[in-house]
Amino acid sequence: MQPTSSSPTAPPTELPPATPRSTAGGWVQGPTPDSVAEHLRSLELMITRRLDGVLHGNHQGLTPGHGSEPGESRLYQPGDDVRRIDWNVTARTNETYIREQIADRDLLAWLVVDVSATMDFGTQQNDKAQTAMAAAATVGFLTARAQNRLGAVLVAGRRLHVMPPRAGVNQVRAILASLASAPPADGAGLADLAGAIDRVGAIANRRGFVAVVSDFTGEQWIQPLGRAGLRHELLALVVSDPREFDVPPIGLVQLVDPSTGHGREVRVTAKVQRRFAEAAAEERARRLAGLRRAHAEIVELSTADDWLASIITHVQRKRVQAVRGGVMPR
Repeated sequence: MQPTSSSPTAPPTELPPATPRSTAGGWVQGPTPDSVAEHLRSLELMITRRLDGVLHGNHQGLTPGHGSEPGESRLYQPGDDVRRIDWNVTARTNETYIREQIADRDLLAWLVVDVSATMDFGTQQNDKAQTAMAAAATVGFLTARAQNRLGAVLVAGRRLHVMPPRAGVNQVRAILASLASAPPADGAGLADLAGAIDRVGAIANRRGFVAVVSDFTGEQWIQPLGRAGLRHELLALVVSDPREFDVPPIGLVQLVDPSTGHGREVRVTAKVQRRFAEAAAEERARRLAGLRRAHAEIVELSTADDWLASIITHVQRKRVQAVRGGVMPR
């Protein structure tokens, strides 16, 4: 349930104005409207400038050091993925060794982006849907820099929109244009995130990289994500708004579940505020535990924070991991 009104304050990184959603029953086909194209160009320019000012060197993508070809072995360190244990060397030396992997130069990457009703919420300058689009744009442009192919599965309630993988920035722009023209999902139920992840698993017949951008509502996505983690490198970009963790004691408010359209009046007192915060903390803990079980790397994005800085920090840590051969904590 989410409040129907808010008092917005500007976050550190302001996005272009929200782009209009499709009024049809599905994703819009055809040329991108000029107004939407201008917003997407502004977003691309903002991201490119920030990335150029921070990321340099040979590895500017999201997954340096990862790949499907076996490389050298090294001693196991706490936190290493046990699926990469080199059992032959371990048996000969009586010490646990990990098999490193040679980075792929032709990575097949997938974006799963949630644009369902629960994402159309925000109490800051940006809402969760705008932050999700910005995160998808950042992942897409980072992938395009390394000349990798990028595909996408977009989720609006129960509706899925699949875009086959292609290389180049034009593919990223096409994905963003489709995100901007997503059909309205109010009352359409929770996002079929499980179906979207399973769709990627059915299409992606080689090891690759999957980034999921969502608020990860519910628990249906946990098992499909775990199955995807057995084959692919996973990155979970968890989008949230501060009001989802704390509701001020402002008295009688109207709350609406955007997935179903059901609403109710609640008198928010200090006791209700405390119980709400406790329940929200428990829900966040369950969500993060499910992501960790799937061996996904986690980046939490808030509508109140600098979303691009959070992603850049993740990329920089990945680069350090690749250079040192170490482990990035999840």
